[in-house]
Amino acid sequence: MLVPSKPLPRRVRSPRVEKHDSPAVELSVVMPCLNEADTLTTCISKAQAAFTQCGCVGEIIVADNGSVDGCPEIAEAHGARVVHVAERGYGSALMAGIAAARGRFIIMGDADDSYDFLAIPKFLSELRAGHDLVQGCRLPAGGGSILPGAMPPLHRWLGNPLLSALARTMFKLPISDIYCGMRGFTRALYDSLEQRCTGMEFATEMIIRSSLGGARISQVPITLHPDGRQSHGPHLRTFRDGWRTLRFFLLYSPRWLFLLPGLGLLALGAIGYALALPGVHFLGAELGAHTLLVASLALLMGFQFLLFAVVSKSVAEGIGLLPEDPRMKRFFRVATLERGILLGGAALVTGLALIGGAAAEWQRLDFGHLDYPSTLRQVVPGVTLAALGIQTILSSFFVSMLGMGRR
Repeated sequence: MLVPSKPLPRRVRSPRVEKHDSPAVELSVVMPCLNEADTLTTCISKAQAAFTQCGCVGEIIVADNGSVDGCPEIAEAHGARVVHVAERGYGSALMAGIAAARGRFIIMGDADDSYDFLAIPKFLSELRAGHDLVQGCRLPAGGGSILPGAMPPLHRWLGNPLLSALARTMFKLPISDIYCGMRGFTRALYDSLEQRCTGMEFATEMIIRSSLGGARISQVPITLHPDGRQSHGPHLRTFRDGWRTLRFFLLYSPRWLFLLPGLGLLALGAIGYALALPGVHFLGAELGAHTLLVASLALLMGFQFLLFAVVSKSVAEGIGLLPEDPRMKRFFRVATLERGILLGGAALVTGLALIGGAAAEWQRLDFGHLDYPSTLRQVVPGVTLAALGIQTILSSFFVSMLGMGRR
């Protein structure tokens, strides 16, 4: 089931600021901030210059996550609005800042001067053209560029390209840079996403949920600059955050986490049985009872993977992690409790019959020595079928309970 090493945090609902104060605001720029005094002024100034350049009414919101270097005072002195966020976390800061935003469009970007807010017109142009989410791309594969010293080599050549390619494969994302923290989106899209992650996964969750929900997504190339902070280094931790991203991908994709591995194990188990039951010689080896045991293990594990795929998908849809999938509705119409009981019962009875036949042969020999190569070809499939039958019956009851809310 969808159980990460740490529970997924609940969605943080920050108080919304009434919009009647500034009804003409078109664009809100939200900057999460934690001790960014070295660069905050530059970022605010660039965003203000971009407002003038693109001819929009805009506002700048600094979501301060507990800075102790005077960032709130700096932000207010330069015309930005400050939202104080007590709950720590990149996602928590952005949630509070976005909740306070009054614009129809929102652009978010880090306050460390690595993202050039003079690129705002690119994002706003795409949003005005009707896109729901506009992702920045720093990687050359998407037309972006990375200045010397702006990104560690491990991130540039391995981490970002690999995880971005994985995201494109798993979620069909039309973007080249999953990690880019500068992006624009509509207020309507954000409100529909109901995001939950309060940490660094916030940005990844936004992209994945947008794609799964059918949002119109585009990307614009940008240039990544070296981090301008002098007082401290980046907040990113390479291996910890890389694992958290991969874990998040898997939690949002029961298909890749459970379904595909399960089908692969079932295929291996079926091949093992096809070769071992008749005792085929393969590459000079005679495949027999031991192969059957391993093949049975593959079948049992594969079946468990499939059950977890169904259960996790259903639970994820039920709690709002994933959008409803019409295929699940069709599945519950076909995979009824009664059919599961009949199928599992047939497998259980067949398995017990095979075990009983072996027991009868043992009795015929006065419970003496059995011809193990021959008998195990009967007992191993019997035990496997009995186990699969029981699993099918019990899981049918469980899955049926999950499906009750869908009828």
